[in-house]
Amino acid sequence: MPKSSPRTTSRTRTVKKRSRTRRLGESAYGLLLVARMGLMAALALLLLVAGVWTSWHTAQYAMLVKGRERGTMTVADCRDDRCTGPYTSSGGDGRRRAGVSLAAAAAPGEGEQVEVVLKPGTDRAVRTGPGGILHAWVPFAGSLLLAALVVAGGMKLRRTAWVMGLLGAVLLGATFAAL
Repeated sequence: MPKSSPRTTSRTRTVKKRSRTRRLGESAYGLLLVARMGLMAALALLLLVAGVWTSWHTAQYAMLVKGRERGTMTVADCRDDRCTGPYTSSGGDGRRRAGVSLAAAAAPGEGEQVEVVLKPGTDRAVRTGPGGILHAWVPFAGSLLLAALVVAGGMKLRRTAWVMGLLGAVLLGATFAAL
């Protein structure tokens, strides 16, 4: 009686080699996906850098007040996007000025006083304190919101996009509450 071969429970699979054209197409598609991710990451980074760059031009005066001309501005008149009023120095070698201007979004109501720092060589004032610092970082908050859309739509990183968007919204909300 012939010996029977042992029964095998596993199935044998034959592996077919993909054609060269198909492998090249899959490689090209993968390269396109990587290129898209890289382009979207570069765009999101560009948005964030632009937001920080724009914010820093004002934030440096609101945050780093030592050695700068500081004082109090009384809001007298608001037109378009600037408010003007007299400025009184709070010490140092600063002098009293008849009129300095402040961004209307950072200014309190007419007749109220606000602590400010003057930009060197100009009559432009920047609000100090928490309200002024938050107002200075509003462009960065906007760039966070825009970059969140790019990260969610272009890179498919939903959780990261939610975090970025919420940080931008919180920063904008805190600015609104502080001013």
